[in-house]
Amino acid sequence: MALNFHQLHIFYTVAEKGSFSHAAQALHMTQPAVTMQVQSLEEYFGTKLFIRSTKKIELSEAGKTLLPYAKRSIELMKETEISMSKFTHMLEDRLYLGASMTVGEYILPRLLGPFGKEYPNISISMKVINTKQILDEVLNHQLNFGLVEAEIKHPDVHTEAVMNDELMLIIPPDHPLAEQESVRMDDVLKYPFVLREQGSGTRRVMEEELERAGYNPADMNVVMELGSTGAVKSAVEAGLGLSILSQSSVKHEAALGVLKVKSMEGIRFSRSFYAIYLNSTILPISAVTFVSFLRERDLSQWL
Repeated sequence: MALNFHQLHIFYTVAEKGSFSHAAQALHMTQPAVTMQVQSLEEYFGTKLFIRSTKKIELSEAGKTLLPYAKRSIELMKETEISMSKFTHMLEDRLYLGASMTVGEYILPRLLGPFGKEYPNISISMKVINTKQILDEVLNHQLNFGLVEAEIKHPDVHTEAVMNDELMLIIPPDHPLAEQESVRMDDVLKYPFVLREQGSGTRRVMEEELERAGYNPADMNVVMELGSTGAVKSAVEAGLGLSILSQSSVKHEAALGVLKVKSMEGIRFSRSFYAIYLNSTILPISAVTFVSFLRERDLSQWL
């Protein structure tokens, strides 16, 4: 029997999860299959890698020695796929991903055409939901890859910035603030707001930046919370309130003059869009290729 990467990946996941059943769930395998692969690895090395008891499993001395090598092999595999992704123009595959609202509705549609020209044999299936829902589905193994609007801090999730964006104040053209070149947040807080729902990456970034600037988001007069950026834009256009949205999402309305986009003095809502997936996941080459495309290309030519 030869040593193989698949077995090292399984061993590493069991060690990280501290459980054969949790590792099986993370790897989309049955528990007996995980156990069999670990046993095969133990037979190859001629030693036990785990000390098993009725309550828990622990690494043996041999397992502790193997663990950093297994981790390095996984990291090397990921680096290999990133390096090789630039040569996969003839790859035939389907890419499944989740995208948060702003990314899925306004950013990716402008990038999928150029990506498709460069990689014509990769087809894409995209699920558009909010950031919290994507994180939940990644953790529950319903999605293995997502693009979200706010940084995710979770011990089981790898988060990588792949694109930059900026939120701006959005107001109707006949608003009292419309003719000002820039506005102060103190003046803005006098007016009602229409915002994305809690759990939205846009909402989270806005609130975090306000707090860093010394403002309490609870002081905002939020008259309406809506579940999509399109609905928020329509509400602002109808004069129901102001909002803070990605400037990429209002380019069309700003060009038509139905919405005004303003910066605010002393506060800037800069952010990144992030690729997220489970630490225990080895992404398919189609996903690695797509992330590399987002990270390495000058996206401003299309956005």
